[in-house]
Formats: sequence, C-alpha cells, structure tokens
Amino acid sequence: MSAKEIREQDLAEMSSIIQSKVITEVTNQVQALLTSLETTTLDIAIIGDSGAGKSTFINALQGLGDEDVGAAKTGVTETTTEPTLYKHPKIPTVRLWDLPGIGTPNFLADQYLKKVDFEKYDFFIILASERFRENNAYLAKSIRAMNKKFYFVRSKIDLDIRACQRNKNFNEESVLAQIRAGCICSLQEEGVEAPKVFLVSSFELHKYDFYKLQDTLVQELNGQKRHVLLLSLPNNTAEVVQHKKYSLKRHVWKKALMTCIVSVLPTQPVPCNTPMLMETLTSYQKNFGLDDESLSMLAQNSKVPVLELKKAITSTLGKDLSANRVQAVLNEAASNSSMVASLVASRVPLLSHVISGGVSFVATYSLLNSALDDFAQDAERLLKKACGIEEVEIKSSYDTELFYFD
Repeated sequence: MSAKEIREQDLAEMSSIIQSKVITEVTNQVQALLTSLETTTLDIAIIGDSGAGKSTFINALQGLGDEDVGAAKTGVTETTTEPTLYKHPKIPTVRLWDLPGIGTPNFLADQYLKKVDFEKYDFFIILASERFRENNAYLAKSIRAMNKKFYFVRSKIDLDIRACQRNKNFNEESVLAQIRAGCICSLQEEGVEAPKVFLVSSFELHKYDFYKLQDTLVQELNGQKRHVLLLSLPNNTAEVVQHKKYSLKRHVWKKALMTCIVSVLPTQPVPCNTPMLMETLTSYQKNFGLDDESLSMLAQNSKVPVLELKKAITSTLGKDLSANRVQAVLNEAASNSSMVASLVASRVPLLSHVISGGVSFVATYSLLNSALDDFAQDAERLLKKACGIEEVEIKSSYDTELFYFD
C-alpha cells in the first residue's frame, strides 16, 4: 500500500462509525474510542516456586534489568509472600502480578486461587526452573476448569545449555527437545492434557521459545487487550516489531482525524495540531524503543555503546523528531493528497464540511503510516545491531496485516 493511499478497512470503519457532520460530536466520539484504547487493562499472573526465576522473568517482560528502578526484587530465597503488582514502565495499563508459590504455608493448594483473587487475571504463566510438579499441574487444571488460559514456561534454559556444553556429543536442539519432552511428560502424568510448554531464558529473549510464547499470547488475546499486550512486549524479534506496527496502524485513522478536527475548533487556529501529532509520534518512537531512555537501557543490556546503536536509526523522523521536521514532512505529504482527499471526504461526511479537512487528514494519515513503517525498520536494524546478527527473520505463519482486522 502506498503511503498516499487509505486502507479500505480504515475507510469502511470510518464511514460506519463517523456519521455526524458536527465537529464537536465527532471529536467526542473519536476521543471516546481513543480513551477506551488507552485505558484498557491487562492483568498477567506469574506463578512459580522459590528459585523459578519469576522476578527476573517479570523484569524481562518489562524490559528492565534486575537492578533498574521499578524492577521486581530478585534473590536466592523466596521474596514473594503476597501478590505483588508491577506496572509496565511504558504501558502502565499492563499489570504484571508476581504471585506466591502454590503450596507455601500461607497459600495452600486447595485455597490458592481464592486467596490470590483469581478472577482479576486475564491469563496465567506458570514458571519452573526444573521439572513441573504436582502443585503446578493442580493449578493448571483448576485454572482450566474456570475457563482461563495458562502457559507453562520452563525458565533458566541458558543454564541448562551451558551445563550440557561440556558433553562431547553436545547438540543444542537435542538438549532442548529432551527438556521439552520431559516437561510435557511430567505434566501429562499429573493429568494435564496437551500442555503448552515454552523454554525461555530471561537473559536471552531472542533465543529459544520466547518468541513462540509472545506469538501464542498475541494470537489468543482479542481486540484491545491484544493491542496493549503488543505495545508492552520487548522488541526482541522482527516478528514482534511487525505485530506492533500493524496493531498501531489499525488506529492511525483515529489519531489523524482527531489531530485534524481539533485544529479547526475555535481554540485551535492552526491548520493542524502539531503538538498532538508530536505526542503521537513520540509514543510511536517509545513503542519501538528508539527514544533515548530505551536506547540507554538497550546499550546497558547488550553492551553495545549508545552511539553505535544510534547508527542503526536511519529514518528521517527517527533521527530528528522535532516540530520543524514534522511540519516539513507534513507539508510535503499535503502537497500530494488532493485526489485521495476527495475520496475520503466522500466517505466521511464531516471532512467535506471542513476547510481543507480532507487534505489535512490524508496528509496526517500518510505521515503517521510512513512513520510507523520507518520506525519499524529502524527497530529491526537496532535489533540486529544489539544482538550482533546479520539477518532478522520473521517467523510468523499468517498474514500479519490482515490479522489485526478481526
């Protein structure tokens, strides 16, 4: 799709939702849609026995190191004695709950789900650093009986691989297959049918099964909860980057329309609300880990200097996200938007009644879509630079773009 085109899915959604020609009515309507998106919560429960690596796993999901501000406390002894909340540092509506291990004196198995307020969680991740035990299976069966989803994560896989590398006939794939088979077998022996087991290292998210876990979670969530999950995921694979891009693109028309109609209200005499546009682009920049804070953290974790990482960011707005640069790009987009603007105005009644409304909308829509494409490419180059790899493969087996128009 050309940057100067409008997706038919977007046009259809706009024309079905936006019927009014009154600017204030449409403003309230679009703002309600955006507010609903931005306030959607996702509660994820992380469960595991002492030493399973729950806290480190939670920090990895948040994109934090164990010693960073806001990180979950880690230690060699059980540090979780009651459900502990960690809000995602970039997407605070994503809430990670560190739950005490099942079977501890204060959380006996038969009372566990009631004590941890089971109903509040959208899904459960059950961690073990060795074999899954009877209590893990009991919990899984109880969760399934209540129609909630759960996922088994075998943690600290990097330590297993390191230990096995001393063997003369070491083969990584064979070791991983044996560990996975052992986990599945132990769970099936405890009565868990068709368990999903993911092998993960919280220190090497680009390896093993972490991308499979992310992909499964994305596919099994719906609508706005899927969207907020995607925005919270670390940009550790090209697939996640693409998922984020297309999920954000689904809401571009709302951002573009809101930016343009607000600018024609009596309090906004300028042709386009540049501050609002800057706010949206800045949020995109953070979503893809291109802001200074994210780069600094990535440099610390990858041991690649910030200046070296910044060389991977080559897009115009990635290198210079300033109001002047944004306005220049917007002006260029507007100069080529008149034909598409006529089509949009014919489908969305409001825009035909606003001076330059169609052109302004198409230019803003084009700029935001192009920025998402460019930021995603920057993020993939950044991933390669940080991981020291030559090629980033997208492992998704379905049409990524169509997936988000469900």
